[in-house]
Amino acid sequence: MSNASLAKAPQETTVLVTGGAGFIGSHTVVELLERGYNVVVLDDFSNSSPKALDRVREICSLDATDPQLSLIEGSILDRDTVEEAFTRFNIDTIIHFAGFKAVGESVEKPLEYYWNNIAGTLVLANVARAHGCKNIVFSSSATVYGETGKVPFEETDKRESPTNPYGQTKAMLEQILTDLYVSDDEWNVVLLRYFNPIGAHPSGLIGEDPQGIPNNLLPYVAQVAIGTLDEVGVFGDDYPTQDGTGVRDYIHVVDLARGHVAALEWMAAHPSGVEIFNLGTGRGSSVLDVIHSFEKACGHAVPYKIKPRRAGDIAECFASCDKARDELGWVAEYDLDRMCEDSWRWQSMNPHGYDD
Repeated sequence: MSNASLAKAPQETTVLVTGGAGFIGSHTVVELLERGYNVVVLDDFSNSSPKALDRVREICSLDATDPQLSLIEGSILDRDTVEEAFTRFNIDTIIHFAGFKAVGESVEKPLEYYWNNIAGTLVLANVARAHGCKNIVFSSSATVYGETGKVPFEETDKRESPTNPYGQTKAMLEQILTDLYVSDDEWNVVLLRYFNPIGAHPSGLIGEDPQGIPNNLLPYVAQVAIGTLDEVGVFGDDYPTQDGTGVRDYIHVVDLARGHVAALEWMAAHPSGVEIFNLGTGRGSSVLDVIHSFEKACGHAVPYKIKPRRAGDIAECFASCDKARDELGWVAEYDLDRMCEDSWRWQSMNPHGYDD
């Protein structure tokens, strides 16, 4: 069975978005819908909320019955659920977000992470292949670069061994999808290596809604700013950086979402192969930069406390994004202040996330 072509208008293209109710997934669904794509979301809501999709419809002025956005509730581990998506809809391409994503938790629960992230992707690819859909954009991560000590990271850098099981699943899945293309050159695989997505949709209707204590810096800062948590722990102030705190490449989630649309448009003109793109800003910001920018956004001080370094943390991590600019025609538009403003709007409008 030949591969479904992407060389057609968005209105004629159906995109399966696994994990489409999650933080990055929901923002990507908005960008796809606004460009006219038909979207089928597959999500089991294990780390997301169905309300995110209600808000997506609100942003895009779609009513609950509009066929431009459909939902299949279930896990990518469940073959029958994945089969239903491909049987009910004529899927042209997949954007694959579904997966467990907490670095710390992956160290405590390696089996669960390997099973969910790897077995789930194998089921997805297997069913897709059987239905002649061989186009996939995979949500990878800068963690696959490991601890090289070299910045900025470039797509041609050798993958090092990631420092945790979460990162290992991303590196393994990159390899699996590459091997799939080697075995069958009809596959069209784009691996997007994200840096640190933060921010929220400018409407304040969708944003990051971590379950329990946040694992990532920005939602943690936001919850301290709103008063849910007492203070931000800053792990290490003795790194060889401008203020001693760790430096990361933060990217606005809307910019990141637009990178996925740019990848789909690029794939339409490049019908097969494996391509890797970094999605970041190409600039690093320190932990204290983020805290101070958030203070500007919320209008008051955000208390923080310096703590010892965490194992596995590196001093600096930021991207070279020249390839995405040159080939995808994509660049990140929003700066750190804008990321913090949008994040604060989401947090202050939804102090308890989607549970309000």
